[in-house]
Amino acid sequence: MNDRTINHDIVLPRFEDRRLYEGVRSRRIFAFLIDYFIVLLLCIPVAILIAFLGILTLGLGWMLYGILLPLVALPYVYFTVGGPNKATTGMRMMGIRIERMDGKPIDGVFAVVHSVLFWAANVLLTPLILLATLFLDYKRAVHDMLLGAVIVRTNP
Repeated sequence: MNDRTINHDIVLPRFEDRRLYEGVRSRRIFAFLIDYFIVLLLCIPVAILIAFLGILTLGLGWMLYGILLPLVALPYVYFTVGGPNKATTGMRMMGIRIERMDGKPIDGVFAVVHSVLFWAANVLLTPLILLATLFLDYKRAVHDMLLGAVIVRTNP
C-alpha cells in the first residue's frame, strides 16, 4: 500500500460503542413518520403559492404540483440534516443523528444525496431493501453504506 492509497474501510473508534446503535431502527421509523408529517404540513402553504403562481402564469405554474413533495422535502433535508444538528426534526425528537464514518462533517449536498439514494433504493428495490439493516454492520441501510454514513443515538 503506497502513501496515496486511501483505505475507505477505516472505522473511527467512536463508532465501536454498541450503545450508539441500540433502538436505532425503530427510532428511524418514527423519525421518518414525524418528518414526512412535517413535510406534508409544509406542502400546504407551498401548494397555495403554486395555485397563485398558476393563475399568474395562465396555468403553467400548476405543473409544479407534479414535483410538490420533492420541492418541499429536499430543502427540508438540506437545511436540517445539513445543518449543525445533523438531524431532521423527527430525528432530533427520536434522539438520533447522521454521522459520516470518515469523520467529515455533514453538509447539505450530502444530506440531499442521502435522501435521494434512500428513495431511489426504495423505488428500484422495493421497501424490502430496508431489511438490510438487520444484516449490515452498525444497523445501516444500503444507502447509508454506499455513502459511508451511520445513524447513531445522540444520548447512548
